[in-house]
Amino acid sequence: MTIATARLDLREMSEADLPALAAILTDPVAMVAYEGAFSAGEVEEWLHRQRERYARDGFGLWAVVLRASGEMIGQCGITLQRIDDEVTEVGYLFQRAHWHRGYALEAAAACRDWAFEHLAIDDLYAKVRSTNVASMNVAIRLGMTVRRTFTTHYRGIDMPHLAFALSRVAWDRRAPERTA
Repeated sequence: MTIATARLDLREMSEADLPALAAILTDPVAMVAYEGAFSAGEVEEWLHRQRERYARDGFGLWAVVLRASGEMIGQCGITLQRIDDEVTEVGYLFQRAHWHRGYALEAAAACRDWAFEHLAIDDLYAKVRSTNVASMNVAIRLGMTVRRTFTTHYRGIDMPHLAFALSRVAWDRRAPERTA
């Protein structure tokens, strides 16, 4: 499965992507919303979890590949997450060297559209840590609004989050914008 955008290809990650994935997940700045860099073992677990999601759910976080170079620069995709209940979420995380170029929005918009086109969902969410302004801006540009706040306990820390969401009805209304 591949999703193509103007500059990017999104595809399932494989073992060959482990070095590029590690470049993201072991960067303490890129991982500040996760309270720091992952260990090599945590990176391997992350990749394994995505591959399990592909098999079980038919989706997960996909490799984001810069078409011009063939380089994996990030990950973006659809996962099932818990807020109060299980929700369908779009998530995105990129190598710091590729921030501020619109790649996260481009990839996340393609994933948003894929989710509404292929899944029987009424709402698509983005779980964003309350301190992560850049991710908030991506969610807003995806057409999402804050539905509620909640706290996630992760890595021994309580982390306040915002639950951004976009309804299928609102997504349908944005059809002219999506094709622009």
